[in-house]
Amino acid sequence: MTTVDDLWYLADVASQQAEQTYHALTERHDGFVEFTRRRRVPRPRFRTVAEDARDHGAPFGAHTLAYRPSGELLLVRHEGVDKWVLPGGELDGDETFREAAIRELGEEGGIEATIEGLGMLGRVEFYCDGNDTWGVLPVFEARAETIDPSVDDPDHEISAARWFGELPDDTRDREEILRWRERRFD
Repeated sequence: MTTVDDLWYLADVASQQAEQTYHALTERHDGFVEFTRRRRVPRPRFRTVAEDARDHGAPFGAHTLAYRPSGELLLVRHEGVDKWVLPGGELDGDETFREAAIRELGEEGGIEATIEGLGMLGRVEFYCDGNDTWGVLPVFEARAETIDPSVDDPDHEISAARWFGELPDDTRDREEILRWRERRFD
């Protein structure tokens, strides 16, 4: 008996949803930095990101470029990747990307902020055993309303939150963040 693998179908449906999500975001926003990431992942991880992309087009949820008027940016220390990263994460239930970004900012950074638009939009492409799919990574820019960071991460992945004038060398997506910062503050 031959086993039929549905991974190719899941990847195709996920790509279609990602395309719809991408167009919906680009129709509502402009002036953001775009970037692309390519990742070869193992089968179980490929299935997980494809399922998330199928469900809402964004395998990593939504993130936030939270800034102070001085230009300092809030980063959080993610122990799983051993880097400073932008606060953000998965959508809960029927949350919008904006709602998820604000909730994650509160959990991981402990601050309140007002979203002013889309700062960056990533295209994350995944490859595994001849299959490929992709998803979007919406990153909102938000002006900080409060400035004292604290961490209350229910996933226990975030160990610290700090404001940075100069980004640390071990900042994930550092080049893209610097491009955004240059566009936003210059």
